[in-house]
Amino acid sequence: MFRISNNLVGILNLLTFLLSIPILGGGIWLSTRATSDCEKFLDKPVIAIGVFLMVVSLAGLIGACCRVTWLLWLYLFVMFLLIVLLFCFTVFAFVVTNKGAGKVVSNTGFKEYRLGDYSNWLQKRVNNDKNWRKIKSCLQDSKICDHLAKETNNQDFKQFLATSLSPLQSGCCKPPTECGFTYQSSTSWTKPALINSTNPDCTKWSNDGLCYDCQSCKAGVLANIKKDWKKVAVVNIIFLIFLLVVYSVGCCAFRNKEDNGRWKGGYP
Repeated sequence: MFRISNNLVGILNLLTFLLSIPILGGGIWLSTRATSDCEKFLDKPVIAIGVFLMVVSLAGLIGACCRVTWLLWLYLFVMFLLIVLLFCFTVFAFVVTNKGAGKVVSNTGFKEYRLGDYSNWLQKRVNNDKNWRKIKSCLQDSKICDHLAKETNNQDFKQFLATSLSPLQSGCCKPPTECGFTYQSSTSWTKPALINSTNPDCTKWSNDGLCYDCQSCKAGVLANIKKDWKKVAVVNIIFLIFLLVVYSVGCCAFRNKEDNGRWKGGYP
C-alpha cells in the first residue's frame, strides 16, 4: 500500500511538474516580449504560478520517491493551504459576482450596463486609476471597437439597433442611448446641442477616444468579469476535487511511511 501511494503521488506530481514548464516558459516569454501595460500585467502572475507549481511538485515528487519526511510534511502543508485558499476564492467569486446584469434597451438587440449595479468590491477595482489604465490598455490593444466598426460597416441606424453587441462593445464603443446622440456609424456619433441626460458618460464620449473612460465601459468590463469568474469558479470546483484526491493520497503515503517506520523500529 505504501508503494502504491508513493507511486501515485510521484506520478501526479510529475505531471504537475511537466505542466509547470510551459506555464513558466510562457510567463518568461511574455516578460521579454511585453510592449504594452496589458502584456506586462500578465507576465508576473503567470511566472508566479509556474514557479509555485514547479516547487510544490518537486517537493512532492522528491518527498514521495526518496521518502524524505520533512519534504512530505512541507508538501502536505502547502497543499492544505492551497485547498483552503482555492475554496475561499471560489466562494468569494460567487459572492462578488452575484449582483449586476445588463438591461435590455427597448427596440434594440443589445443591452446596456450600469456600474452601480455591480458589487462595491468590483466597482472599487475598476474605479482605481492604476487598475483602469491597465485594463484600458488591454481593451485598446484588443481593438474591439475597430472590429465592431468593420462588422457594422455601411449599416444604417435601424440595422445597427438590431445588432447584438457584447458588453464591451456596448459599453466602450458607443455612447449610452439615453444621451440622444445622432448616429453616423457604430463608432461615430454627433453630440446634440443640448444633452438632457444627467449620465456623466454623455460628456465623456468623443469620436476619437470613444467611451473607454465611461462608467458604461467599466460596467461592460465587470459584466465580462462576472461571466468569466462564474466559469473559473466551476473549473476551481473541479480542480479542488482533484487537489483533495492528491492530498488524500499524499496523506495516505505519509501515514503508511510512519506505520512502516514503527514496525521496522520494533513498535507494536
